[in-house]
Amino acid sequence: MKKPVIDLHCDLLSYLTRSNSSIYNTEDMGCAIPYLKEGNVKLQVMAIFAPTVEKSHEYGLQQSELFKRLNDEKNELYRFEKKHLENLRSNENIGMLASVESGSAFCDENIPLKQGFENLERIIENAGSIMYISFTHHAENRFGGGNFSTAGLKNDGKALIDYLHKRNIAIDFSHTSDALAYDILNYISKENISVPIIASHSNYRPVYDHKRNLPDDVATEIIHQKGLIGLNFVRAFVNPEKVNSLQEHVAHGLELGGENTICYGADYFYTKSHPDKSRIPFYFKEHDNAGCYPEINKVFENQFGAEQANKISSKNALDFIARLWK
Repeated sequence: MKKPVIDLHCDLLSYLTRSNSSIYNTEDMGCAIPYLKEGNVKLQVMAIFAPTVEKSHEYGLQQSELFKRLNDEKNELYRFEKKHLENLRSNENIGMLASVESGSAFCDENIPLKQGFENLERIIENAGSIMYISFTHHAENRFGGGNFSTAGLKNDGKALIDYLHKRNIAIDFSHTSDALAYDILNYISKENISVPIIASHSNYRPVYDHKRNLPDDVATEIIHQKGLIGLNFVRAFVNPEKVNSLQEHVAHGLELGGENTICYGADYFYTKSHPDKSRIPFYFKEHDNAGCYPEINKVFENQFGAEQANKISSKNALDFIARLWK
């Protein structure tokens, strides 16, 4: 029997802003509905993403409207809510939750921060709830430094942390610079902020040295605070030359004490227009789409045991969401 799967991150919503796009197009998206069904994905978290450009917030609001319509149209998808926690496995359709990938999706660099928070409230209203917020993407923005920058936490980033206090929305560390990650942790501790922390789609830097992967001290703090770390399937972050490195990332997470933290955050996105052609193929064939989850789970079960495979597949993420919504 296929294990139920929860995945913490995909870019289906930004893909759907393209003309002639479809949630069923398996030629374009590794998280198209046929693949999600084949992989027994019972809950997919969908990122609302915008690059740091002029009027970026309009792009984020557009994606939140798309999310709302996907739920209203009942395209084999439904908005996942607290009442669904008990019947995840038995539900025939696919639950969906929204997240925000980069604060630029609700607040561009030029509008007042107050307006940005009003935009965020509109996004939350459209989506019903959001599971987590990433402050940045690759680049620096008004909130702090992305993973390809060296900037830390800025004043608007502090205001965003204050806003998230006791809101039951996690802070996502997957696209932080190291400086931003340390600054967020220090600010939360200093100001006694109540906010969960996760890394929705990140691997471990000691296994493969890439700025998108977590240093051990950040990963250990997420584990200590009972967060989540979602395994990223993008080849550039796993190890471009070694498919078995995905298992090495799991093993390293377990060495850090993450048996209740490791989950999936595959990061399926539209790759055909990506400017860096040197990264093709973006995924190993063993991880190429969400239909691969049953085989990946078998690999993990053989190496780490059935209980740990079940935790990675869905239990860890489901337990976290239940705590988030308690």
